[in-house]
Amino acid sequence: MEKMLNIAMQRLVSQHFERTDFSTPVELVQWMGCMQAQDHAAVKWAIGNRVNGLTDAQVEEDFNAGKVLRTHVLRPTWHFVSPADIGWMLKLTAPRVKAMNKPQWRKLGIDEAIIKKSQELLIKALNGGYHLNRTELAEVFKNNKIDTDEMRMSYLLIEAELDGVICSGKREGKQFTYALFDERVPPVTSFDRETALAELTKRYFLSRGPATITDFCWWSGLNQTDVKRGIEMNKSHFVGEKIGEQVYWFSPNRKPAVKSKSVYLLSSFDELAIAYKDRTALIHHHLINQTKNGIFSPLIITEGQISGTWRRAFVKNEIQLEIMSLDPLDQYAVQMLHQEISRYGSFLEMKLQEPVIGI
Repeated sequence: MEKMLNIAMQRLVSQHFERTDFSTPVELVQWMGCMQAQDHAAVKWAIGNRVNGLTDAQVEEDFNAGKVLRTHVLRPTWHFVSPADIGWMLKLTAPRVKAMNKPQWRKLGIDEAIIKKSQELLIKALNGGYHLNRTELAEVFKNNKIDTDEMRMSYLLIEAELDGVICSGKREGKQFTYALFDERVPPVTSFDRETALAELTKRYFLSRGPATITDFCWWSGLNQTDVKRGIEMNKSHFVGEKIGEQVYWFSPNRKPAVKSKSVYLLSSFDELAIAYKDRTALIHHHLINQTKNGIFSPLIITEGQISGTWRRAFVKNEIQLEIMSLDPLDQYAVQMLHQEISRYGSFLEMKLQEPVIGI
């Protein structure tokens, strides 16, 4: 179990919890490659957790300005990615995601002709810097005799994202909008698949190591042949260490992880949990049965491992956190937890009510 704890602590360092070299959201997102982002409030805190001094409003401002984009890449789910990386990353990963989506096309009556027509309509509607929300784009499709029930609309928009036709626009209140890809993203002048594969592999293992080939396959959606090739091209950047039956890859120049009583409030779908197929290192062995179904919930992390969950509630203009600890908290842990709650309040720029702490 000591080996698993060492892995957990080292991942805190790799993912920039225990140290930070970054001052802006895009610097962190580029280091991470991309960050899962189907929960907008959560991914903003995932960034704030790793870049000291940021506020929710600052992350939102950078998102609206297009300094960080939200699109479907890797597995078929939302991610934050930088404009500098979205082009080559989509060219590398989109074919696999599109293949996963194809069976749904047949069920929904989607074919290449409908995809072509829908994308031509998107280009026409968004051209000139327009940012339109999903409802507005559905109206464009309906007016041109394209059926847009909920699932069908989703797959038409995902396909347009994967084809590099659209990406995220600025938000209108709480609504997301879409913009033309070419109006928010610098052009990719050339693409070499081997170079892109090597780069994505390097980003993953440097930012999330120690991790295994299976972990990277899960995160990236790439197959084992690609992943092994990616590691081979990065032999100067990685070393491998066998622990049990698995080989873990990481940077030989990584900063040493120091065992500490650090406490973190993780957002839901945080990369510290979601980026690995095998999440054993995150879960203390005697708590596995208590945490296995809540791994994607907002988590409390102590010494690199899950020690509880949390949730927030808004009361007028204030926020209150409810803390559910898996073990009784000693006085030092409570003190560290209060410090982290205060940091979260500073990120939101909101007044905090006294937290509710239970087991």
